[in-house]
Amino acid sequence: MDHIISKLLMYGSLPEDSILVQMGNICRDAREEKVPKDELVARSFRVVKKICIVATDYGFDENLWHNYLTFQMITDENPFSLTCEKVGASEGSVNAFARNDFRAFLDLFHYDFTWLEDYLGISCFSQILHYKAIVKPELMYNKNVSEKVQELSRRLEKAADENEFFDAVTGFYRDYGVGMFGLNKAFRISSDDHGSIRFHAINNMEKVMLDDLVGYEIQKKKLVDNTRAFVEGKKANNCLLFGDSGTGKSTSIKAIVNEFYPDGLRMIEIYKHQFKDLSNVIAAIKNRNYKFIIYMDDLSFEEFEIEYKFLKAVIEGGVETKPDNVLIYATSNRRHLIKETWSDRDDVKNENGMHKSDTMEEKLSLVHRFGVTISYSKPTQQEYFRIVAQLAKRAGIRMSEEELKAGANQWELSHGGISGRTAQQYITYLSGAAEEA
Repeated sequence: MDHIISKLLMYGSLPEDSILVQMGNICRDAREEKVPKDELVARSFRVVKKICIVATDYGFDENLWHNYLTFQMITDENPFSLTCEKVGASEGSVNAFARNDFRAFLDLFHYDFTWLEDYLGISCFSQILHYKAIVKPELMYNKNVSEKVQELSRRLEKAADENEFFDAVTGFYRDYGVGMFGLNKAFRISSDDHGSIRFHAINNMEKVMLDDLVGYEIQKKKLVDNTRAFVEGKKANNCLLFGDSGTGKSTSIKAIVNEFYPDGLRMIEIYKHQFKDLSNVIAAIKNRNYKFIIYMDDLSFEEFEIEYKFLKAVIEGGVETKPDNVLIYATSNRRHLIKETWSDRDDVKNENGMHKSDTMEEKLSLVHRFGVTISYSKPTQQEYFRIVAQLAKRAGIRMSEEELKAGANQWELSHGGISGRTAQQYITYLSGAAEEA
């Protein structure tokens, strides 16, 4: 196997601790018979365990070796795969290198582990070729990723040569892209002391769609129109969704991502303490063939916080122009994002010689950086009952209108007041009670 792996060129930048490199080293050491068998057995078990961990994380089944190799190819961001993501498999010299690599992957797909198992007296490699996974709840893994990988894996199993391999893999790059951006909808970030950014997929994002949010039709239309223009490459604005708590602002953003994911829309959630990393995040995604929403939930600033200045510069007004494939969507309970005080309104000079009205204007100017502002107000009592009725119907709850209204009214009095969230919590309670009964 090690001699096959050594032929990889475009896909050959594998870390030493990767499964594929470790497998190659085991096969080399077994062939040369210079390492004790018990040590090789222990190393083999560790590699198989790693493959099983990957399979558990992504819900793989049946042939875990093929699933792993497929996953390796579609997440390897190299010059060839990134070019295919942007423009497809165009004619070029690099295709010859890629076909050479796919010939090696074809050999790896059909690698016979029998000699290694006979030599070491083990059977663990044969077992992962015919694996039956324990059925897991969907929230434990990303079903979307799992299905895509396994579907491509089964197609590659049937490939007669490297040309069919080439067509299948480059077709996947064209349709879905490469790397974690190609497979996942939403991400969070982390950074190290050197400012290097890492993206972490959010696997358990709600599958909510816009139709699931009852009411707010005008608000949803504004959001959809702006996002559709964005994914179609037309001019679009940053969006601020503001209003009362529990009215569906965050739900609307999640629904938008689910709705436009097939069109190449991805979301990156960033928290206030990470605003210092915004420039690095944008630099990492600006040349990718996706549209990115940088999402800031519950955005607000206290008087003493100055992060809003950095955010204002990044959104608009900084030296570097924000790329066309990035928009910022934020939700907030505050219309102007920043807390105002009456002292801000007094047009007098402070100890620094600045007019306090100028200070207020600087604070309020942040909201002007959002070209679309959408208000989500608390529903009226009548609208609240209508939301409850529609949610009850969807949940299959059979109660008279009077009973439903009386219960909803009692629920909101002791659970935070009228809102769409309160209505959903009430229906969840009724559903749970029905199941218990």
